[in-house]
Amino acid sequence: MTSSSDVTSVSDEDRTALTDTVTRFARTEIAPHVDAWDAAGEFPRSLYRRAADLGLLGLGYPESYGGTPASYLLRLPLWRALSRHGASGGVLASLLSHNIGLPPVLAHGSDAVRAEVIPPVLAGEQIAALAITEPGGGSDVAQLKTTARREGDEYIVNGEKVFITSGMRADWITVAVRTGEAGSKVSAGISMLLIPGHSPGLSRSKLDKMGWLCSDTAHLRFDNVRVPARYLLGEEGAGFRIIMANFNGERFGLAVSALGFAEACYDEALAWARQRKTFGAALVEHQVIRHKLVDMQMRIQSTAAWCESVAAQADAGRTGPEWVAQVCLLKNHATQTMQFCADQAVQILGGMGFMRGTVSERIYREVKVMMIGGGAEEIMKDLAARQLGI
Repeated sequence: MTSSSDVTSVSDEDRTALTDTVTRFARTEIAPHVDAWDAAGEFPRSLYRRAADLGLLGLGYPESYGGTPASYLLRLPLWRALSRHGASGGVLASLLSHNIGLPPVLAHGSDAVRAEVIPPVLAGEQIAALAITEPGGGSDVAQLKTTARREGDEYIVNGEKVFITSGMRADWITVAVRTGEAGSKVSAGISMLLIPGHSPGLSRSKLDKMGWLCSDTAHLRFDNVRVPARYLLGEEGAGFRIIMANFNGERFGLAVSALGFAEACYDEALAWARQRKTFGAALVEHQVIRHKLVDMQMRIQSTAAWCESVAAQADAGRTGPEWVAQVCLLKNHATQTMQFCADQAVQILGGMGFMRGTVSERIYREVKVMMIGGGAEEIMKDLAARQLGI
């Protein structure tokens, strides 16, 4: 992604225009098809191209690679509107998986590698993914066991990765590997390697999930996979810092997406409460229902204000330890808001809230992965405490 120095100030008109574009795209290209895509376990690859044609995949990337430089405040409406009006975490996760797979390539790849990889992904022709988590550990990145041994002009990769979004059909996979022994520092010996998806020795198996049904999630196995050394991102041993920096952008995106999903639940609950009648009156005329809706709004509005504040700080270049702590706390707050709103919406819908085909039922199943992915709540609290000196 671009830094704040790469973008100009954003106007309210720009944000409104982007929100309108994303809303139309989500309502016409995603929402009507989500139930069928969930049943199929995937969505068409052509959706990447349609999103790219609108400039949605390239938002936040340099023009030289086919992108559009954008501040955090301008990227915020993309995640929020796509979540609110598409109402599918599965689509969001896979359609935008390049936003966690490409930033290390953009920041640390050679000119030749960036020119080879980034343009076709932003054009919707290829798919990028990130592979960090392993079967033996999640948030404890320093203990990863997938190895990459240098042999001439190649690395030989062996190991496994799990829970990899877009893992089944990714053309490029940014992989955390161990190139050296762990030392006195937890970050020692970890590197980042870009692995082509067609590499011999790479095998993939699809994972079944509670939610995100139309997002392909994979278990990857590397069996003596040979990777050209030019695909090393940054220097050997510098991978831990790259991973940690990449997490900040991912966590902010998750927080804003959780806000959009909370709004989707509120929208459905309010519409249902206005048209559903019980005991001779619309549900919304009952005080208990109005209070539920107000409680949802209270959390939504506080989350929205916090998202705006964190985005503005990033655009101003204030991304030190306190900002990192804010991102961690915001992710927890936003996903808790999503959880609360999904629960209340299902309660308001009653029996219908338990039925497949409602937005709230889908989001109710998807909220847990938002609270775990990118760093579980417990990890976020501990990291925030360290950044704040607590």
